Amino acid sequence: MSANDIGFSHVALQVRDLQKSIDFYQRYADMQVIHQREPGIAEAQKVAWLSDLTRPFALVLVQSQVSVDTPLGPFGHIGVACRSQEEIDAKVKLAEQEGILRRAAQQSLPPVGYWAFFNDPDGNTLELSYGQQIGMEIIMARQCS
Repeated sequence: MSANDIGFSHVALQVRDLQKSIDFYQRYADMQVIHQREPGIAEAQKVAWLSDLTRPFALVLVQSQVSVDTPLGPFGHIGVACRSQEEIDAKVKLAEQEGILRRAAQQSLPPVGYWAFFNDPDGNTLELSYGQQIGMEIIMARQCS
């Protein structure tokens, strides 16, 4: 494995409360902290990189004392694929109880699949999906090029 990343490697978001955001992405997106630091920059108090460990890609969360960026959404979103519709349904139920469900689960035609939208602690949108065929679309695109 190369020590240097190549290609699409991360998405970064400013957050108000790093621990609250870490808890959200652990609970809803099955991510874990792979790196955490306090960089000493005036605007950034704390930084955490989260991953689901399925590919070399990270969600970077940066706690800021200054105003937080405009949230990603309501349609712009971070997409995370789940193992089953039942997993999404369980998280939809939890999100309803916590008051953070943005859009209930629905089935869309291929290649989109089954999906739902959730609000993270800073108003960003997380999409959980099952049955999306992004991997297959990439394989087909590689074969055509």
